[in-house]
Amino acid sequence: MRHYHFITHWHVSATCEEVYRLLEDVDSLAAWWPSVYLDVRVTKPGQLGGVGKEVALLTKGWLPYKLRWRFRVTETDFPTGFALEASGDFEGRGVWRFRPDENGGCHITYDWKISAEKPLLKHLSWLLRPLFAANHHWAMRQGERSLKLELLRRRVLLAGTPTTAETELRKIPPPPRPVFA
Repeated sequence: MRHYHFITHWHVSATCEEVYRLLEDVDSLAAWWPSVYLDVRVTKPGQLGGVGKEVALLTKGWLPYKLRWRFRVTETDFPTGFALEASGDFEGRGVWRFRPDENGGCHITYDWKISAEKPLLKHLSWLLRPLFAANHHWAMRQGERSLKLELLRRRVLLAGTPTTAETELRKIPPPPRPVFA
């Protein structure tokens, strides 16, 4: 009962290269996806291309608990995706896949297979599994929304002059904030 398998599908108006580069830039996760990522630290840079990169994270959803975990990048295939192994409050494997669409956008799939190891999750999954799953789905909806906002921000910064960019950036709402921070 403590095993979970989530498949998330997103679509964004951006190239797969843009999405890949943004998600591989883990140092910026807490800035653009702050509703979930409270603290992110690269503990080992890994090889050129990212394989072997290790990251320590503190995350949460809308439920009032936090998760401490780590991941190590195990595979990369720019710009179509990458895979990671997780350990800590949950253990398992995540695979990000990016596929271009006919309009220049990107279909994103995240396949996340984990086992709950945090005592609260591990021992209460039999009872609260639907609530824990809803918490994950909420976090991923926040991620899609935050990703779209960050892609807009980055496009404005690349396209405009400093004065124009400042005006345009003010029109983009900030990313969703954490609940029970």
